This record gives sequence, structure tokens and C-alpha cells, in this order.
Amino acid sequence: MAMASGGGGGKGLKGIVAEYVKTQLQLDEKGEAKKYTGVADCVKKTIRSHGVLGLYRGLSVLLYGSIPKAAVRFGSYEMLKSFIQDKDQRVGPYGGFLCGLGAGICEALFVVTPMETIKVKFISDQRSANPKFRGFKGVYQGLAPTVMRQGSNQAVRFFVMVTLKDWYRGDNRDAYVPTYIVGGFGVVAGAASVFVNNPVDVVKTRMQSLEASKYKGFVDCFSKILIQEGFTAFYKGTVPRLFRVGLDVAVTFMLYDTFMELFDKIWP
Repeated sequence: MAMASGGGGGKGLKGIVAEYVKTQLQLDEKGEAKKYTGVADCVKKTIRSHGVLGLYRGLSVLLYGSIPKAAVRFGSYEMLKSFIQDKDQRVGPYGGFLCGLGAGICEALFVVTPMETIKVKFISDQRSANPKFRGFKGVYQGLAPTVMRQGSNQAVRFFVMVTLKDWYRGDNRDAYVPTYIVGGFGVVAGAASVFVNNPVDVVKTRMQSLEASKYKGFVDCFSKILIQEGFTAFYKGTVPRLFRVGLDVAVTFMLYDTFMELFDKIWP
């Protein structure tokens, strides 16, 4: 499942660039600290200052974390699903929501928080005139918002995915859902999760940056963003995040369904 986090090839690299741009825009504050006017401006200024490779800052962290993140997510989901599924091994939309919530919390605790903290620190460091971050100090910064983000991510995604699959099957609960349809549903599920929890994602990014010391905690960070920058600041980076997450979720669910079909044939 190494491809699950980026989609492979050129699409995967575009997704990584989108993740970089999203993080930079979320780190941007009002006033003198503001560096970018939008997505295109961020890309242009990064290339001018750091070259094309500057857009791939934090790439290695994302690549190293992609496989364990997918493994923990779907492993946790299947384990939780086994406790509440019916005799036909179905959980329904609300069951999918609860299992997805649990899976998201597990991946946040075991993989995503340290991975995201290191990624944000690398990208945040590039905003300074002399980037120098090389260490792994405080890899569990922003744990609370990361748990909230990952939990709500997977809760929303699995809820939407199960709901759309049930709608597609209609009265025939055993009807096959083609892989390309699953991919389309994945895009919808990913977009839904972005709109639901982008505010939490912005708070998480700020609390994991090199300037995290200015915040006392989640509530303090949320309050300062709201008071100093307004509610719209919570939706910074939405466009590049929609691009990356839509692709990520589509590919991940397509691979997940493919592997589960294969496993069912090997171990019926």
C-alpha cells in the first residue's frame, strides 16, 4: 500500500507538492508574518528561493510514514468492525463511522502525530532565512488536534463510503461495486472530510510548527487564530488539501477493496 498516500508516479508527486503548499498556507498569519497571497504565489516564491526541490520539503517523512499509516488505519478498522458487524459482515454507515473514528485515533497515536510533526517542522523551517532544522525533538506536539483530525477524517470517510456503497447496491446488498466507482466515492469521502475538519488541521499545523511555543494548547491556538485572523483563517490551504486528499482517499479505498477481495479468495 505504499501508493496509498500519494497515488504513484506524477500524480503522487503533485500530491506531495499540494501537501507542502497546504502546510505553508496554513502557517501563514496576517500582517508582517504573511508571506503568500495564494497557491500560485506560494509555488512561485518557493521555486525562486529554494528551487523546484524546495516544493518537496518533508517528502521523505511522508514516504516513510505512508505504509505504516495505511496498515494501522485499515488493520484497526477491520479489528473494530469484527466486534459490531452482523452475520453478513456488514456494519452500516453508523458502524462505519464509529470504526473509522477508532481507526483514525489509532493511526494518529501510533503513526501520524510524529510523522506530521516532523513534516511541519521541516516545512516551517524553510520559511526562515537560514533553514537549520534537522532533529526530532517534540515529535508528539499537537497530539490532541492530530487525534481529532485523524479521528474525524476516518469517521467521515468510512461513513460516506459505506453510505454511497449501500446506495449504489440498492436492494441487492451483495452487488459488486466496480473499482472505478469506489474511486469516485473516495473523492467524495475525502472532500467531505476536508470541509468538516480543516479548522482542526490548521490548528494542528500551527501547534506543530517551529513557533508552537506561542500557544498554550489547542484552545489557546484556536482562540488566537479566530481573534487575530478571523474564521476564514481556519480554511487556509483548503484547495491544495482537497486535491491531495481526494486523490489519496480514492486510491487508498480502491487498493483496500482490491486487497480485501484478494484476501477473501485466499482465506474464504
